[in-house]
Amino acid sequence: MVAIVVSLASTLIAVTSPSYSSSFLTKLRSSPSLRLSLAVTPLCSRRGKLMAHTLARATLGLTFPSGLDAPKISFAVKDIDVTEWKGDLLAVGVTEKDLAKDENSKFQNSILKNLDSRLGGLLAEASSEEDFTGKSGQSTVVRLPGLGSKRIGLFGLGQSASSTAAFRGLGEAAATAAKATQASDLAIVLASSEGLSAKSNTASAIASGTVLGIYEDSRYKSESKKSALKSVDILGLGTGPEVEKKLKYAEDVTSGIIFGKELVNSPANVLTPGKLAEEASKIASTYSDVLSAKILNEEQCKELKMGSYLAVAAASANPPHFIHLIYKPPGGPAKVKLGLVGKGLTFDSGGYNIKTGPGCSIELMKFDMGGSAAVLGAAKAIGQIKPPGVEVHFIVAACENMISGTGVRPGDIVTASNGKTIEVNNTDAEGRLTLADALVYACNQGVEKIVDLATLTGACVVALGPSIAGVFTPSDDLAKEVFAASELSGEKFWRLPLEESYWESMKSGIADMVNTGGRPGGSISAALFLKQFVDEKVEWMHIDMAGPVWSDKKRTATGFGVSTLVEWVLKNSA
Repeated sequence: MVAIVVSLASTLIAVTSPSYSSSFLTKLRSSPSLRLSLAVTPLCSRRGKLMAHTLARATLGLTFPSGLDAPKISFAVKDIDVTEWKGDLLAVGVTEKDLAKDENSKFQNSILKNLDSRLGGLLAEASSEEDFTGKSGQSTVVRLPGLGSKRIGLFGLGQSASSTAAFRGLGEAAATAAKATQASDLAIVLASSEGLSAKSNTASAIASGTVLGIYEDSRYKSESKKSALKSVDILGLGTGPEVEKKLKYAEDVTSGIIFGKELVNSPANVLTPGKLAEEASKIASTYSDVLSAKILNEEQCKELKMGSYLAVAAASANPPHFIHLIYKPPGGPAKVKLGLVGKGLTFDSGGYNIKTGPGCSIELMKFDMGGSAAVLGAAKAIGQIKPPGVEVHFIVAACENMISGTGVRPGDIVTASNGKTIEVNNTDAEGRLTLADALVYACNQGVEKIVDLATLTGACVVALGPSIAGVFTPSDDLAKEVFAASELSGEKFWRLPLEESYWESMKSGIADMVNTGGRPGGSISAALFLKQFVDEKVEWMHIDMAGPVWSDKKRTATGFGVSTLVEWVLKNSA
């Protein structure tokens, strides 16, 4: 039997680093640097602007995130007869084919047949009465006498189940049922596991889904319910070192996903650019054997001539922080250097082109740093996994897009760090302005491949909906790498064209370019804009994740992007 202990929320990594046993941002209250300064400076003084930029706004509204007393789940893999398992809830993942019955209305699937036999036919009867057909998303949980488990649940996997997303979904659904029934012990089994090419990967996906399903971000609630779940047994998918390694991997990646979710969920009055930089620095200090941090202040960014990035930050009382984490592998030099660049707008008002009207989603613009959350979540996971042979640069140009007399105006011309000039015809197209200087900086680190992630355009949400991210790259090889990684992660991407003729809409009469083109093909013209700031020798991909960063149904962040980035880094490591 293999037991892996998983601790939820940010405390997941407490297994490997006790210094992170408290939840994200719980030390806000004790940090003197975060207290709101009430110093008085004459308005006519040149220090007025400096004062505005040094106000620590993290305590605005007297809101502090509470610590999560996160439960711990012990995972074990077992090869036992499911009818002999004893506990609170036995969750069986079934396809539509598994529910086929013979002429006597008996299950033909061997596992379901054995269970039903022990239950005197009540399982088949219950599934029929509940009209359970095994479709994806369907579930039924019943309490029947005759088994060692108090309850048995059937969870639909659709016509067939072979993807990471399906098995992760099974884990999430089982965890949700465990929460609803206050189960302390949970077992998960597939009715049909024959033919699975990598059972250890399936066990890993189920474990990841279970942790994500039981996790609830209650840091900003006055009251929260505690999960009763303590142990999860995964049955029938093998035992031994390989599955143990995969479960540990699931723990590491899931900790990064939850960290990313916590970052996106945190409101802008708590998660300022400075706090985002502080959280990045904590990651580096926790895994200092492989990670180091470099945080550039406004003056240092000026020295690097980051005029495009600094223009976006100019209106905010919270100063910008340019984040650069460096992962260097243990045990020797790297064979490949990678860059991960994330958009880091901790709040986006739209600037003078302020977001207004139905559907503008200004109240959700805390998620405009979802790209940076994916990048930093990946950094946290990679700091734990420590892949050999690869150097990774994690880069975020963090700031807020606000409105004030010092802010950039429509019609202003700004100069990026590669010397290219941009006529700002829309201050609400600010993310690409920050990414421009971040991409130039990444190229200057000597990386060979760059993936940037950004909640960049509403046009991409219109094109692909809320669950699929748009991918833009001139490199077929890089596209193959990332899409292979996404197959393992279970996240959804779709490649869109970099139609060069659309660049005509981005030309300016008085500068090198404007920052927005026409409405048609808005995601494509945005990607073409970013392309102007990437060295031609560097393989580059832009991921527009405006849709899948947030779940409207659950009203919470998804942690999208973390697992695909980690898989991509590992592929380059191998």
